[in-house]
Amino acid sequence: MKHSRHLNPHTDSPTERGATEQAGGLGCTHGTARSRTGQVFPGCRAVQTYDDVVPAYRGTPIEELLAYHNLGAPFQQHPTARLLVGMCMDYRMWLRIPPDFAYVLRVGGANLRGLDFHISSAVARGVTAVCLIGHDQCAMDGVVERGPAFVRGLMEHGGWSNRDARNHFKTHAPHSEIGDVIGFVLSETQRLSHRYPRIVVAPLFYSVVERALDQIEVTELK
Repeated sequence: MKHSRHLNPHTDSPTERGATEQAGGLGCTHGTARSRTGQVFPGCRAVQTYDDVVPAYRGTPIEELLAYHNLGAPFQQHPTARLLVGMCMDYRMWLRIPPDFAYVLRVGGANLRGLDFHISSAVARGVTAVCLIGHDQCAMDGVVERGPAFVRGLMEHGGWSNRDARNHFKTHAPHSEIGDVIGFVLSETQRLSHRYPRIVVAPLFYSVVERALDQIEVTELK
């Protein structure tokens, strides 16, 4: 797959193929991705052209994902999925990918801890790459501080009692907290790389404003 046009993933619909708008403004300087709105994501590398893809991902399903979503590459047919995507359940996130391209696990904070059997099931079926996608404005970053709002919402919308809602939050919030998003994605990348040594595991970052994927920089991948 090779595509040289600079495209705008932020205005393309998920099903549009081969759009031709310029990507204007996305760039990467000294390991920092800067969005069109000026938002800066330290430790991230933007993808505006194929040359921006780090060498470790070239020729893998990770490169194909970045080409589809960021560069507007035309959809190809995929007889079977070779990529597993782990991403947050946040409704503001979507990926521009073709049918049958990837397995997708969506859970709060892209927190796949405790889901190793699901990951193993995809690997056993022939997956060769895994990407973990964190994002800005993630509710699982600092979730333990959102107890009162959580309890009120569960009482109002779910019909729970105050005591049950508080106990539910107290039981599960600490295990759902991810802290710093980029740090969490990197630690999970390391964990899964050790667990599945033959699989390429890529840490990525999604801006909910730009709707673009950046590569979180890992020293060994530069």
